[in-house]
This record gives sequence, structure tokens and C-alpha cells, in this order.
Amino acid sequence: MAHAARGKLVAVIGDEDTCTGFLLGGIGEMNKARKPNFMVVEKDTSVHDIEERFNAFLNRSDIAIILINQNYAELIRHAIDNHSKPIPAILEIPSKDCPYDPNKDSILRRAKGMFSAEDFR
Repeated sequence: MAHAARGKLVAVIGDEDTCTGFLLGGIGEMNKARKPNFMVVEKDTSVHDIEERFNAFLNRSDIAIILINQNYAELIRHAIDNHSKPIPAILEIPSKDCPYDPNKDSILRRAKGMFSAEDFR
């Protein structure tokens, strides 16, 4: 089957519980280079490694959505803010230890600036 016919993937950058949940949901894939579409962030994972994997996901043509725990998104906020293409979409999600804060979500802040209350009536 052609790769394009299969559709695009969801990538995940998160803690072990987050990644495990999505993997149990069936999102786990390896590309031809044997690179997975997820990254489990451990307590000793460097910010450089998170940013490097994030950028690798941005440059993969088979990924349409990147889910990232918001606490890790905060560590690489500059990289997320610099991403302006619609695909892959970046969605910040809560983790078990850190609840979601909409005020920190750069995509949500950008979207709020595009719409007024009148647009939703």
C-alpha cells in the first residue's frame, strides 16, 4: 500500500504515562528509517533532546499532528512559537502531574487573536 494512501500520523512527546496511553490507543508507528513517532521524556532527558525530536517531527512528511505535554512545550516554547505552518498541527496536552493552562498555549493564544466573539454567533 502506498504511504500516502495510509494517511498521516500523530506524534507524541510526553511522559511515560502519556505515551503509553496513546500507544495503547494504537498510534505507534516506525518510519522506513526505524524512527518512532513518539518520544518518552524521562527526568534526565535534556531540553536539547526534546527540541531536536520536536524539530525532527516537524520535518517528517508522514506526521500531521504533534501532541506534546504542556510542561515540555514550555521548555521549547521558542521552537513552537516559530512554527507557523498549519501541518503538522501542534496540540499541547495536560499530563498527569501538570494540568492544562490555556494561557500558556501559544497556538490557542494565536487562534484567539484571529477571531472575535461575533464570529461564533
